[in-house]
Amino acid sequence: MCVALVATLVGAAVPGAAATPWPGGVLPFGCANPAGHTASRLLPAVQGSVGAGLTCFAGAVLGVGSLGPDATAGPVGLRPVDIQHAYGLTGKQADGRLVGIVDAFNDPRAEADLAVYRRTFGLAPCTTANGCFRKVNQGGVARPLPANDYGWAGEISLDLDAVSAACPSCHILLVEADAPTPYALTAGIATAVRLGAVAVANSWGGREDRALLPLDRRFDHPGVAITAASGDTGYGANWPASSRFVTAVSGTTLQRASNARGWSERVWKGAGSGCSAIEAKPSWQHDALCKRRTMADVAAVADPASGLGVYDTFNNCLLKLLCDSLIATGAAKGLNGWAKIGGTSLSAPLIAAVYALAGKKHTASFAYGHRGQLNDVTSGSNGSCGGTYLCTARKGYDGPTGLGTPRGLGAF
Repeated sequence: MCVALVATLVGAAVPGAAATPWPGGVLPFGCANPAGHTASRLLPAVQGSVGAGLTCFAGAVLGVGSLGPDATAGPVGLRPVDIQHAYGLTGKQADGRLVGIVDAFNDPRAEADLAVYRRTFGLAPCTTANGCFRKVNQGGVARPLPANDYGWAGEISLDLDAVSAACPSCHILLVEADAPTPYALTAGIATAVRLGAVAVANSWGGREDRALLPLDRRFDHPGVAITAASGDTGYGANWPASSRFVTAVSGTTLQRASNARGWSERVWKGAGSGCSAIEAKPSWQHDALCKRRTMADVAAVADPASGLGVYDTFNNCLLKLLCDSLIATGAAKGLNGWAKIGGTSLSAPLIAAVYALAGKKHTASFAYGHRGQLNDVTSGSNGSCGGTYLCTARKGYDGPTGLGTPRGLGAF
């Protein structure tokens, strides 16, 4: 969910735990270790309880032989032109419709790093000065902002760059919550809606817990698309993606192909899906094996190996000339330029941007009535569920990719 470097829980790290890369050379780090923590940021992500805080889901590709992300001087990974071509978004215009991004803590370099990203790919500037970009706290005002955090800054950069890639003509509102708690983050959603967002992206979550059910109504904003990342640990339900008031967004591996579309997709094995243990089934879902809410609804690219090129320079390097080396070895936190990043923290803001491009009053059931206008993903699995559609792709609806990925705007 948190995209910026690999999905991780914002909570106390596990003392004595060893650094554990994801399969395929992807490092879990970032949000699990806020700036104030003294333990190594390389401690593995932990899916914690509500009291421990919520996880941001993301992953960055490791450098060869290194413990940190593969940082580069120039762009890597998917570019805006790739995202737009793969999902039929080329030439689509949002006419300044506002996408809200809700994350925890402050990224003091958010606007400056976004400017570099957009300039690199020839996108129009999106700044405070021209009215395209705005950053506020969870109450909706510019000051005071929450504490700075290197891990969540990476997530913020991912979210900003993902929206820019899919929808260069969108305006962006960044809401920075005081803490990675359900109450602070859902307060940020209310603020984003109040300030005019037509879609709000949430790249965070945690284990389902009945104590969360009273908060579900905080996602209920008729006409506004609320997207939630499904998680990065494979088969298993996460909240708030399991809430019936959100569009649960799972993830794929996206690759170039010699077909009419020019791209192919399969299930990304880290993408979350499953049958909720606590959430009632919405009236518009009719799959047979889950009596409650089924995740996910739709999907987009999330595999870090086919991830987005993201630009982030907020770090704690004291020796700037050695910064890349310090980050690569785990001796410094944050990023110092470009990295290829994935996780459902990438797919959630991409889908929010698609909703903004479509420009319609959102209803959670809309895509289910327009499934023929999505790319149906029919291969891959994200875990073990007896071979059923809850963790295995098939023709039509399945858990790991929902109804499919965007093919233009018709399903949104």
